[in-house]
Amino acid sequence: MRILRAAGRAAAPWSNGGGVTREIAVHPPGAGWDGFAWRVSLADVTRDGPYSPLPGVRRILTVVDGAGLELTVDGIPRPLPGRYRPYVFPGGATTVSRLLDGPVVNLNVMLRDGRAAATVEVVAGRWSPEREPAPGPEPDGRVADDRVADGRVAGGLGTAGGPDLVGGPDPAGGLLVVALEGATRLTVPGESGESGESEVWLERFDAALWAGPDALPDGLRTDGTVAVVRLWGGPLG
Repeated sequence: MRILRAAGRAAAPWSNGGGVTREIAVHPPGAGWDGFAWRVSLADVTRDGPYSPLPGVRRILTVVDGAGLELTVDGIPRPLPGRYRPYVFPGGATTVSRLLDGPVVNLNVMLRDGRAAATVEVVAGRWSPEREPAPGPEPDGRVADDRVADGRVAGGLGTAGGPDLVGGPDPAGGLLVVALEGATRLTVPGESGESGESEVWLERFDAALWAGPDALPDGLRTDGTVAVVRLWGGPLG
């Protein structure tokens, strides 16, 4: 497990001046825009404007702070009011963002077609890799309910209950947890500690990364609200 602290993350300004992006993790490590298999970041969005086109990339966007926004994707408006609604859309689409009521912070997961896949869940309470995801998104990839239903809101998942992975087929995997609601205590069973558990404290927007298919934890408990990004792709280490 690797802890990725929010403090000190470099802020990269957008070319259109509409916000800044802070990278949480990328694979391969250090990869630029043309070379990543997957990339997870947080974006502070301060004004309306177009998104840069990213052909060959699938995106999962989740508003994690602010009143929400409306994306117009290839001419079709997609309202995302409130927080915690993972929304899947193609990076190559013509996309324009409109703020509903002031600035927002978005969690962005980007996946290169054929090289990586992912699901995004917003979790309050417990998470385990075996538990069925719920609820699924609407046909356009949008989660209909604004609350964290049963502690979980999932994006990039099929409505039939099983994973409908966004991205590519490689079976290798990993897990990225991003703290969303203030200070968060993660309790991880089966790791070091006298009780057979380990505790990790994450401040807001800190993250924890488990890399590789054999490193996935048995489960997690959180006192707050976190985004759980399950990743499939080449070795993530």
